[in-house]
Amino acid sequence: MGPVPAGVLQLLALTGALALVHIPFGTYMARVYSSDKHLRVEKWIHKGIGTDPDTEMAWPAYLRAVLAFSAVGVLFLYLLQRLQGVLPGSLGFSSVGPAQSFNTAVSFVTNTNWQSYYGEQTMGHVVQTAGLAVQNFVSAAVGMAVAVALVRGFTGSRTGRLGNFWSDLVRGTLRILVPVAALAAVVLVACGAMQNFSGIHEVGQFMGGSQQWNGGAVASQEAIKELGTNGGGYFNANSAHPFENPTPFTNLFEIFLILLIPFSLTRTFGVMAGSTRQGYALLATMAAIWLGFTALMMWTEFAHHGPALQAAGAAMEGKEVRFGVGGSSIFAVATTLTSTGAVDSFHSSFTGLGGGIAMLGMMLGEIAPGGTGSGLYGMLIMAVIAVFIAGLMVGRTPEYLGKKIGAREMKLAACYILVTPALVLVLTAASMALPTPGHSMLNPGAHGFSEVLYAFTSAANNNGSAFAGLNANTDWFNTTTGLAMLLGRFLPMVFVLALAGSLAGQRPVPVTAGTLRTEKPLFAGLLVGAILIITGLTYFPALALGPLAEGLA
Repeated sequence: MGPVPAGVLQLLALTGALALVHIPFGTYMARVYSSDKHLRVEKWIHKGIGTDPDTEMAWPAYLRAVLAFSAVGVLFLYLLQRLQGVLPGSLGFSSVGPAQSFNTAVSFVTNTNWQSYYGEQTMGHVVQTAGLAVQNFVSAAVGMAVAVALVRGFTGSRTGRLGNFWSDLVRGTLRILVPVAALAAVVLVACGAMQNFSGIHEVGQFMGGSQQWNGGAVASQEAIKELGTNGGGYFNANSAHPFENPTPFTNLFEIFLILLIPFSLTRTFGVMAGSTRQGYALLATMAAIWLGFTALMMWTEFAHHGPALQAAGAAMEGKEVRFGVGGSSIFAVATTLTSTGAVDSFHSSFTGLGGGIAMLGMMLGEIAPGGTGSGLYGMLIMAVIAVFIAGLMVGRTPEYLGKKIGAREMKLAACYILVTPALVLVLTAASMALPTPGHSMLNPGAHGFSEVLYAFTSAANNNGSAFAGLNANTDWFNTTTGLAMLLGRFLPMVFVLALAGSLAGQRPVPVTAGTLRTEKPLFAGLLVGAILIITGLTYFPALALGPLAEGLA
């Protein structure tokens, strides 16, 4: 079988697997967040941290809980890295420097998992498991909690209440992430992924010297890294490393884990909103963009331009032979259209247009299907904007799910979509204008510009993947990407929760003959168009200077 049919078959198998679990898993998550009962272990946790899981929160209280929990997480992970040199299980690694500790702590707490270090040469067992792996669970649960709070904003009636953050956090972690990640880790171990706590040892002889490897709880971290759309790799090669991703099957399985929760949350939204057809409209929008981007990526990477690509049969530079162009292309689109950031190939080595597609996926706001929670609330924000645009066309007050979209709601939605582009473009411009940051670029010209643009796009959108070639372990990039990750994660959450509170305080309006039917294919098409046009107008000049200029050269 040729590489193109093999890639298409992988895509079909992945789509079938996601369709098979969509309804049962999405419905299960809706029951988790709608239940009024608490498991015994959940009661113990709430008693231990001194919270009342039955107290309903208004949006300011919900936001304060999100920020307080995340701030404690940043502080704890920062101190853990700074103290690594005196901790047991450090594998002899020294403490991590202040700037890199700050960057890494912010990175994992914000669900970005940007890494400016070599994992196997920097972090010991304690930091990897008690620090990074723990944040892989709870940062994903925070995103899911905020998404569910926005859904409650649409479904609430003059209450102004969004549920309880602590209950949502604990339930999302214990009832959804932990059991699925445990099952996924067993599958990965069975397929050859590494799982141990061994020390550093030498492996074989290579060119007159030996190679050193250290063990670790790789499979378990790989499972939640993909399931929680985190992306931080145990090894520097990330999911291209055979200890993390041994076979073509595990490659496809990890892509399945990346897309599982984001796609299934549309079903959760439909069930909680009382209309599964509304969920299917969002699912169709996400699926159309995801399939379109995947087809474009495979086309650009299979295109035979130049003697090197013709000899290899495709753009094989930077890709694992065991995955091929098809598997690498599907993985790259999945990881950049979500907030995962895991890579099984180097995006810098993709064709100019292929790298641009990966970059554009993040620039969309990672909403097709997006990260765990962040994809759903990002898509709902775009749905609000699409409804407003439709209302302007017909001269009618826009409504979505029975809630009027007025001036306050539109201001909050507009702030949401403006924050991330402002961070990306301002910080990229500053890096290109100042003399020192440019020294971190490996390549000159359009490709070098793409390295910097990709870095801040990845950080501000909480993706975490890198274009490669950029030395990000400098004071400038550790600090600026850290700030981009913090502001890119929590400022949008402020606007999301404020919007949820505003909607929850409204009385639902009845459906009339003039109400826009947001569950219809027409609205899904309008939503796709709004997403692509808004993103294109925002980022096209920057894309023209980088990947487009390189791809068309």
